[in-house]
Amino acid sequence: MRILKMAGLAVATYLVAPGLALAQDGGTVTIVLAEEPSFVEPCEASRSDVGKVLKQNVVETLTQIDPTDGGIAPRLATAWEQVDDLTWRFSLREGVTFHDGAAFDAEAVKHSIDRMMDTSIDCEIRTKFFGGTALEVTPVDELTVDIKTDAPSPILPTMMGTVVIVSPNTAMGEYTRSPVGTGPYTFEAWDVGNSITLSRFDGYWGDMPAVEGAKYIFRSESPVRAAMVAAGEADIAPNISVQDADPAADFSYPNSETTRLRIDTETAPLDDIRIREALNLAVDRSAIKGTILSPDVMLATQLVAPSINGHNPDIVSWGYDVEKARALIAQAKADGTPVDSEIHLIGRTGMFPNSAETMEALQAFFQDAGFNVSLRMVEVGEWLELILKPYAEDRPPILLIDQHDNNNGDAVFTVFNKYHSEGANSTLHDEELDRTIRAAEQATGDERRKLFQKAFSIIEERIIADVMLFHMVGYTRVSERLSFTPDISTNSELPLEKISFK
Repeated sequence: MRILKMAGLAVATYLVAPGLALAQDGGTVTIVLAEEPSFVEPCEASRSDVGKVLKQNVVETLTQIDPTDGGIAPRLATAWEQVDDLTWRFSLREGVTFHDGAAFDAEAVKHSIDRMMDTSIDCEIRTKFFGGTALEVTPVDELTVDIKTDAPSPILPTMMGTVVIVSPNTAMGEYTRSPVGTGPYTFEAWDVGNSITLSRFDGYWGDMPAVEGAKYIFRSESPVRAAMVAAGEADIAPNISVQDADPAADFSYPNSETTRLRIDTETAPLDDIRIREALNLAVDRSAIKGTILSPDVMLATQLVAPSINGHNPDIVSWGYDVEKARALIAQAKADGTPVDSEIHLIGRTGMFPNSAETMEALQAFFQDAGFNVSLRMVEVGEWLELILKPYAEDRPPILLIDQHDNNNGDAVFTVFNKYHSEGANSTLHDEELDRTIRAAEQATGDERRKLFQKAFSIIEERIIADVMLFHMVGYTRVSERLSFTPDISTNSELPLEKISFK
């Protein structure tokens, strides 16, 4: 109760603090985010902190994925057809120009995809969605382009919904701090540490949105973000905690994010499957659900939600059995596994509301079972160094918090990056799993679904690669002056074109 009173005092103090500007009037909006993007490179737009600002605002995609059903719709491409087993042909929209005046055409598409696939720069879109895949882009004419893969890719048009198109004047081999796209908004300024500003693009090819401009500001504390909207100092505050949400006024929705602890299966004692099982049995997930996190979160058994093609309904959630966990630890110790080694539990500040409290609860559960677990919260930059390869050869055993967003309808957007031996976020090296993932990527229909289901069974039942936690629920506070309803994609992108004024 004392903590709640202190939090309330902090909010009350914030509301009366002098010198705070109100959210802008008229056709502009102020959006307060939990994290400032580390960069504004379009190639990183698959990251939620970048995508909420850039995707479908500044930069657009060839196709657009409907987050409600995984369906595919035209965006910068108007039509597509499969030419042969490896090649898809895309017809491009006429009359589109980039914000710098360059023409949108087949050469611009080639430039964007070649830049994305250039391994001289880090690009999460490449590693997350196209890891291990080669793409060859050939302009057919000014408004037609062929995209060829090195193996059959039956859902390539869907995958093009993740690829953002940038001006052909965007440099190869380096990040940009001034992204230029074809979207309804131009990137005006980034005042690092303070704000990002977008302005409506008068030359936009599509319907002109109601919002004339947007200012993004950053506050890590959920109660502060919620209070800013209530006080009229911001218009939208995504990702507020359940404790700060007002059921009568705020929007609650499944946000397609799934949380897990990634187990580094290559380091002792985590390389012992009994230890990995014990970690799962040690966590009382029901004690977190409805207290630290929303009562509406769902227990996760795998890294995709039940609505995603390839989700395996036969995998059951781990129960809470601390005595069995202790017995497994004792068995492993008797066989020489160094169970007393310090395990590093690493969380990320602001990853989701109450992330620090969640990590503290997990540490307590592990310690109660007998594990030697230390907890460290890190900022996004250090977290990226830990989640991405290459991993340090002398690293300690690590349990790393991860939150994965797949609102694209298919498990292909998850399994390679997270679990294939060549995946950018994977600590696994399992030949059967690698073969299964590759086969699933090339399959269609029931065969595709069953192969991805087999992959998840290998991951979570045979290997036990994760401590799976929850399918998350989002809360967003929206100003009464706006007409805007968040949906499953709001945690990863926030298109201003969906906002209007009452």
